[in-house]
Amino acid sequence: MELKGIGAIVTGGASGLGGATAKMLADAGAKVAIFDLNEEVGKAHAAAIGATFVKVDVTSDASIAEGLATAEAANGVARVLVNCAGIAPAVKTVGRENVPHSAEIFAKTIQVNLIGTFQMIARFAARLAAAEPVGEERGVIINTASVAAYDGQIGQAAYAASKGGVVGMTLPVARDLAQHQIRVMTIAPGIFLTPMLLGLPQAAQDSLGKMVPHPSRLGKPEEYAQLAGSIIANPMLNGEVIRLDGAIRMAPK
Repeated sequence: MELKGIGAIVTGGASGLGGATAKMLADAGAKVAIFDLNEEVGKAHAAAIGATFVKVDVTSDASIAEGLATAEAANGVARVLVNCAGIAPAVKTVGRENVPHSAEIFAKTIQVNLIGTFQMIARFAARLAAAEPVGEERGVIINTASVAAYDGQIGQAAYAASKGGVVGMTLPVARDLAQHQIRVMTIAPGIFLTPMLLGLPQAAQDSLGKMVPHPSRLGKPEEYAQLAGSIIANPMLNGEVIRLDGAIRMAPK
């Protein structure tokens, strides 16, 4: 699918993987809408790349519906959706003094990372299904999982469960949407230089990067965006999860 002139939505698009993807899409000529909760950062990034910012909470069906309507009014029916919104709490199943994992934290992680992703997919696809195809397809959906879906570390039970769900629904959702000529793919990134890791000391960043077999460094958000662009361009990529991790297999901690 050619990106020039088409509508695109990136959740979590204010910064990090989503921010880089929003920029890639805008640079390619797409009409981009950034969905994020961080208004200050989101509006600044949108202004810098020529995109539209919409404050959207992916855990709220009403907020998603309103955001999609706003994006469509600005850019037309979106044909590309990249889901990058997510949270990554670190909580052990049983913590200090034998305190059990918070049910609220576990539920929130599933709500944001898994249910939020699915709700975005369903509402986005319902709008796109009514649009005319462009060539042999109507559009593309790209979700973000994590290598934690396969190699979850200590303290990542909730996070790994949520990302494992994203991996698990990729093929059935792709099959569901095949009749509407909408492709569905998932990227499972390894250790990337996101805002969370940028807050660590350089020595800590270097140590994490050395865990990656090759290239032995942290991934760049632009490399995630590059893969997203390749997925959009290749019509035979559908129903699959691609690990983007430099061959890392995560240790327990």
